Amino acid sequence: MSGEELHGLAPVVGRETRLVLGSMPGEASLQAEQYYAHPRNHFWPLLSAIWGVDLVAMPYRARLAEVKRRGLGIWDVYARCRREGSLDSAIEDSVPNDLASLKRRAPKLEAVAHNGGESARAMTITRALGVAVIRLPSTSPANASWSFERKLAAWRAAFAAHGLT
Repeated sequence: MSGEELHGLAPVVGRETRLVLGSMPGEASLQAEQYYAHPRNHFWPLLSAIWGVDLVAMPYRARLAEVKRRGLGIWDVYARCRREGSLDSAIEDSVPNDLASLKRRAPKLEAVAHNGGESARAMTITRALGVAVIRLPSTSPANASWSFERKLAAWRAAFAAHGLT
């Protein structure tokens, strides 16, 4: 077993939410106590491009309010794990969040979009929710094989399919 035990962030979920799931926040996000805080992560720039709103320039709380207003939620598959560094491939001893509670937390939930491969490992659990389940390319800077434009096309299509544009 390596790395210290890490605890994830609280869900950003409202009654009107559809949801995007990550795996576990990276070091920068955990230190800042903010989702997708690493400056090279494409999450906020992708949403900015999809919605035509400069989320990157907004204070974090305003970003979260905009996300919820538009029917998007943010949460991670894992409640806690051990990991050295920020790579998903280094995750060990993971304990999942209570993903089954999503339908109660977000009664209008119609889709779960997994942000990357490690998050997608929970597809068995999220499929049991009875909603559409999508695997999106990771927004992580470690996913260098996908250009921003290619990620944007995939994310935009998924958002459009579920009324989030």
